Amino acid sequence: MEALTSLTVPFQAFSSSSRPRSWITPIQMNVSRRKPFFSFSVRAQVESTEGSATIAATSAESVVEALKVKEWEVGMFQDEVAASQGIRIRRRPPTGPPLHYVGPFEFRLQNEGNTPRNILEEIVWNKDVEVSQLKERKPLISLKKDLQNAPPTRDFIGALRAANERTGLPGLIAEVKKASPSRGVLRENFDPVEIAQAYERGGVACLSVLTDQKYFKGCFENLELIRKAGVKCPLLCKEFIIDAWQLYYARIKGADAVLLIAAVLPDLDIKYMIKICKILGLAALVEVHDEKEFDRVLGIEGIELIGINNRNLETFEVDIANTKKLLEGERGKIVRERNIIMVGESGLFTPNDIAYVQEAGVKAVLVGESIVKQNDPGKGITSLFGKDISLS
Repeated sequence: MEALTSLTVPFQAFSSSSRPRSWITPIQMNVSRRKPFFSFSVRAQVESTEGSATIAATSAESVVEALKVKEWEVGMFQDEVAASQGIRIRRRPPTGPPLHYVGPFEFRLQNEGNTPRNILEEIVWNKDVEVSQLKERKPLISLKKDLQNAPPTRDFIGALRAANERTGLPGLIAEVKKASPSRGVLRENFDPVEIAQAYERGGVACLSVLTDQKYFKGCFENLELIRKAGVKCPLLCKEFIIDAWQLYYARIKGADAVLLIAAVLPDLDIKYMIKICKILGLAALVEVHDEKEFDRVLGIEGIELIGINNRNLETFEVDIANTKKLLEGERGKIVRERNIIMVGESGLFTPNDIAYVQEAGVKAVLVGESIVKQNDPGKGITSLFGKDISLS
C-alpha cells in the first residue's frame, strides 16, 4: 500500500537582487508498507522565483504512524526469533498492534497480557526501561571515550583455572550480594569492600558483584569501590544484560567479566556480545538452565565459560542434579574437547554439594547466599569446602 499526500508550506521570498534564482532538486519519497521492510519517498520541489515554495511530502503524522508500525513489527519479529530458539523470557511487555494496523501480524491475537510470567521476566522488563534511560544520559560514544581511563582487565578465566589447580577443588566465584528476590535481605551490615576483602583472604578465585539495584540492592558503585580498594581478584559484573551498551558501562566501572543469560538473549545477541567482550578484554560467563539453552550455547563459537544455573526459572526451585544431567553424554564430551570451564550455580551449601557438582564436571562454582550470610565470610568459605582454601 502506498500513500502520498501533499502539504503546502509558505516560504519566505528572496528577491532577485539579494540572491540568484535557485532550485532544489526534487526528492521523491514513497511510504510503502511492504513486509518486512519499508521505504519512505518524499517528492519536493521549491521554486524561489515567485517568492513561495510548494512542498509535496508525506504528512508528518503519517510518517510518525508508519515508524510506530514498523517499530512494533520489529519487536514482533524479535519475539518470533527468540521464541523459535525456545526463549520464554519476553524482552518487554507485549502490546497490541497500532490502530488500523495492516500487515503480517494483523491476525495475531494479543491476549497474553502485560503481567510478567516469572521474576526473571519482570527483572528484564524493568531493566529494559532502566537501560534506555541510562543510554540517554550516557551515550555509547561517551562510554567509548571513557575506556581510555578504565583500569586494565585481569584474567578471570585464568584465575579460575589457577585456583582449581592449586586446591584440587572448583575455583570459587564468591558473590558480593546484599539481597535477592527469593530470599530478601541476606546481610544487613553490608559493606561491599569489607566483604570482598574477607573473601579474598578466604581464598576465592574471583568475585561476582551484583549491580542491579531494584531487586538485589546492588549498584555499579559497589563494583567501583571494590576495584579501587585494591582487591586483586578479577571481578564479574553480575547484571541482567540486554544491550551491548551495558558491556561498555561494566568495563569502565572496573569489571573483568560479565554475565550473559541464554534464557534472555537470542543466539545472535550472544554472538555479537561475545565479540564485543573480546574487544573490551572481558570474559563472558554464559548462563544456561536447561538442555535446549545448553545446546544453543555449545553451537556458538568463542565460548570459554558456561554456567549451569540449578534454579528453575518457572518454579524457582533448586536442584543441583541439573548440573549432572546437563553434563552427561555428548554435551560433557564437547565441553571437555573444547576445554570449556563449567561453573556450577545455585543450591551449593555443603562440601557434599561441591563434591557432587565437581564429579559432574564443573571446574568452578558461583556461590552467594551460603557464605555472604556468615558473620565471617572467610569461615563460610571453609565450611563450604570442608577445608581452608586460603593462600596463607
